[in-house]
Amino acid sequence: MAGLKAGAPAPTALTVHEVSRVLEVAFSDGATYRIPFELMRVYSPSAEVQGHGPGQEVLQTGKRDVTLVNLEPVGNYAVKPTFSDGHDSGIFSWDYLYELGQNETALWQQYEERLAAAGVERDAPMAPKGGGHACGSH
Repeated sequence: MAGLKAGAPAPTALTVHEVSRVLEVAFSDGATYRIPFELMRVYSPSAEVQGHGPGQEVLQTGKRDVTLVNLEPVGNYAVKPTFSDGHDSGIFSWDYLYELGQNETALWQQYEERLAAAGVERDAPMAPKGGGHACGSH
């Protein structure tokens, strides 16, 4: 997860747009990003998505229509979204939201490349849980 960098821009406004499925974040440096819920879900900083180290990422599919059902503040540095598919373990720091917004085009391209490399469609359903390493069940 991205940490909090000294002097990094902080959000001045957060707006959930349910119909267009984007989180609009205005930052103190004047930048405003409209981050799609799908991008947030696919790049969730949770261990469930990112794994426990490089190469352990879990490719997310079937998230095009995911929505935010809750957005909970975490201290003064992050938010924890709950997505309509039940995923709620990602904590998005202000730095990470800024990074998602700033690098959206490159992140979409990386996602499409990962899908192609895995031979799966963006809208394919996720494989059922329980077939591999389950975080928290040690």
